[in-house]
Amino acid sequence: MSLTGRKELQHPHFSRQYLKMAAQSDRRGGAGHRYRLLAGLRGRVLEVGAGQGRNFRHYPAAVTELVALEPDDTLRAVAEQAAASAPVPVTLVVGEAARLPGEDGAYDAVVASLVLCTVDDLAGALAEIQRVLRPGGQLRFYEHVRSPHRWAGRLEDALTPLWSRAGGGCRPNRDTEAAIRAAGFTVTDIERFGYSFAPYVPNTLHIIGTAVRP
Repeated sequence: MSLTGRKELQHPHFSRQYLKMAAQSDRRGGAGHRYRLLAGLRGRVLEVGAGQGRNFRHYPAAVTELVALEPDDTLRAVAEQAAASAPVPVTLVVGEAARLPGEDGAYDAVVASLVLCTVDDLAGALAEIQRVLRPGGQLRFYEHVRSPHRWAGRLEDALTPLWSRAGGGCRPNRDTEAAIRAAGFTVTDIERFGYSFAPYVPNTLHIIGTAVRP
């Protein structure tokens, strides 16, 4: 792989803002969300879109290797610092969800944390996740998703084009749970809750869950 991510996957202005937003979000409860997302993981794990590495410190000791995929150069540079003090071995790689590193069945679990909203081809990314997971392996996901309420959902639909351009490709109207089920995963556990990552942002629907590859 190249030492830098593809140009179209670089969002340096947004990434610098995200460094601040993610720290604020963790103080407002996001750190607890990350802990619940990762609890009980073991073996070889791939994290798709590791960002600045805020998940790293929450991985349990039973994880024998963490391969952390991040295409954005700004975020990956910070993640390298977080990896140095992580409680598990971390290998940072450049890449994207459309082409995941590893042979078929290479991982015991794949983690997607606030990243599937940004993927252009969600069905393709989920197919790649299935490919690299061993049979019975877990997809752990933590995402914000489209509101089930009629008018709130329509508002998110209307805001998505502008929000996506300003927010590094983030789509607030994505029904990620439905996409995971449609990809053939069996969702074995899911928690739905409203959450606001900053004082000036309204609550949006978030999900934390586990899905299993057949």
